[in-house]
Amino acid sequence: MPSPSDLLMIPFDDWVNVLVREWIVPNFRPFFRAMQVPVSSVLAWLDTFFNAVPMLAFTAVLAFIAWRTAGRGVAIFTVIALVFIDMIGLWPETMTTLSMIITSVLFCVVLGIPLGILAARSDKVLAVVRPVLDIMQTIPSFVYLVPIVMLFGVGMAPGIIATIIFALPPIVRLTNLGIRNVRADLIEAAEAFGSTSWQMLKDVQFPLALRTIMAGLNQTLMLALSMVVITSMIGAGGLGLTVYTGLGRLDVGGATAGGVGIVLLAIILDRITQALGENSGFRTVSLRHTLLTFFRRGRPVVTGETRKAN
Repeated sequence: MPSPSDLLMIPFDDWVNVLVREWIVPNFRPFFRAMQVPVSSVLAWLDTFFNAVPMLAFTAVLAFIAWRTAGRGVAIFTVIALVFIDMIGLWPETMTTLSMIITSVLFCVVLGIPLGILAARSDKVLAVVRPVLDIMQTIPSFVYLVPIVMLFGVGMAPGIIATIIFALPPIVRLTNLGIRNVRADLIEAAEAFGSTSWQMLKDVQFPLALRTIMAGLNQTLMLALSMVVITSMIGAGGLGLTVYTGLGRLDVGGATAGGVGIVLLAIILDRITQALGENSGFRTVSLRHTLLTFFRRGRPVVTGETRKAN
């Protein structure tokens, strides 16, 4: 059967090679290397801090956070999981992995929430951002590891940058979705009482979208954890390196121990962030309640005084 390729072959791979190797790398490599500085600084500080904190003290603090946010069951699981990780000799690797995850999620929040707000406020921005997010979410992570190594080199910071690219889309999408889903009558009421754009965002849209935004944060966190093993291929450390080394040496026990550590850490962080989203304390309020709030406070601003979800 004839096919279009019999008439014309498009050298797409050659075009990409020319674009990356002969134009982007020679001209922009110093810029990309400079982008590593804030990532490396935050990571170094967190890694030093977490590895300096005694195991028992860290376990007690994280269990207390789990108890206050997710309940007694999650707190007990946190203690058992962290003690198990320490007893199988993976505590330093776990703290390094936690440092990498927190650094990645921190930069995802700093970049993703403002971008989601912009997308929610402008259809033109959303039209530009949406296909980029589609590409970031669907392209295999191994594909963009190659240009990341060429532009940023190897090590922890390039691994975190790859993780940021992989984990950023959910928080952007759900921030956009949460703000766009704020009830129209509340927006109209705030506009009628003369709220500024900043007051509208701060006191109406963001509080009411907080539960959706927290769901995006949870998804970003899980995607960042899923990249731990993959980024170990370009020099990132932690539990991912334990798994990768075990695979390379056919050390089934070592690879399994690293995998179990990642799973336990993922469960702890997932339960805590899910509980934070569910207990964010904001729910949709009635128009009557909002109007009463305006008159009670005597100023044309809708506040975040909303009733807690029961």
